[in-house]
Amino acid sequence: MDRVGRSLDAVGVELTNEISQKRVYLDHAASTPARPEVVAAMLPWLADHPGNPSGSHAAAREARRAVDDARDHVAVLVGCLPGEVVFTSGGTEADNLAVDGVVRATGGLPVCSAAEHPAVLEPVRDAGGMVVPTDAGGRIDLEALSEVLASVDASSVAEAPETGIALVSAMVANNETGAVTDITAVAAVVAEHAPDAVVHTDAVQATAWLDLPAAVHRAGLVSITGHKFGGPKGAGALVVRAGVPLVPVLRGGGQERERRSGTQNVPAIVGLGEAARLMVVERDASCQRVGALRNRLEDGLVEAVGGARRTVPDGTPRTPGVAHLCFDGIESEELLFLLERDGIAASAASSCASGAQEPSPVLAAMGIDRVTAAGSLRLSLGWASTGADVDHALAVVPAAVERLRAHARSLQSR
Repeated sequence: MDRVGRSLDAVGVELTNEISQKRVYLDHAASTPARPEVVAAMLPWLADHPGNPSGSHAAAREARRAVDDARDHVAVLVGCLPGEVVFTSGGTEADNLAVDGVVRATGGLPVCSAAEHPAVLEPVRDAGGMVVPTDAGGRIDLEALSEVLASVDASSVAEAPETGIALVSAMVANNETGAVTDITAVAAVVAEHAPDAVVHTDAVQATAWLDLPAAVHRAGLVSITGHKFGGPKGAGALVVRAGVPLVPVLRGGGQERERRSGTQNVPAIVGLGEAARLMVVERDASCQRVGALRNRLEDGLVEAVGGARRTVPDGTPRTPGVAHLCFDGIESEELLFLLERDGIAASAASSCASGAQEPSPVLAAMGIDRVTAAGSLRLSLGWASTGADVDHALAVVPAAVERLRAHARSLQSR
């Protein structure tokens, strides 16, 4: 970024005081601000309640009740039994536990889509698993999935179970584009071709927007994390439905019904539970409000900026919070630099890929060429987003794109 900043400063890019004083957060897909109600629920457990939930005295029992209450709220949010909720440190651990836990328990192979989060992709590759291409919307290609699963010879599986399919993972909402996958359809393909395999879905980006009990009811494993929907960082969960084979990755004290050892982070779990409770109550209204803001933002940018296009093809279901665009003739890194100086926090890919020079693997999986992908921008909204945020973005982004294009033209004319 320093290199970009020096380059832009050299051509005399100046910002007005009015713009530079305005701060707008449009990176909710990376992390949302913690909701005030969540902070209030957590504070007593940070200051006044020292008990370890694994203990037996009154303070420990109090902490255990708080963890159990949070477990109840998460169970309602996802649509499972409280005993099926395994608290983790976040989405990455939940994804790792899903893949590694099933592979270790069964000796089989994992399969996932090419657009998965690295927390799924890397364990799948490390286990010698298979990666399935996506369609143009970034969703797992069901025909390709059928071919991959059917290619496993039944007779060889009978002789060597370790060559069978143990798990199929497909995220229900993409972490970069918001594209929504029909997990029920994925589960139907798995049931036909690999009936013993477990379906896992990374629902981290879906929790704030989708009716999870309906969207993921066919998944045996479901990953979520609190900081994507107003909860704290460092608190997540893996739903492990009854009968799913899973070997723990973290071993020790046997917490979480021996599926994830380690003293529970009571304040963070309480915050996760409160965020889950609020989400169940407010999701529908939030989707309507934020979806309208996203549409106004996206439509306005496409209209105002020549060579701007929506990344996800028309007709592909998307979550309401993500506006993902590609702009011709610019570099994302330079655009993000200007936007930050103009008071806008945004990203070009998932937060885990920030700073990377390579184009997004998700966009590559969607068939978007490197030149187009190099000009990508993700503006993501959430519970705290306002109409004023959208107004500011509509004023700043087109001007920033034009500055970069003008700079490129000046360099070409030399």
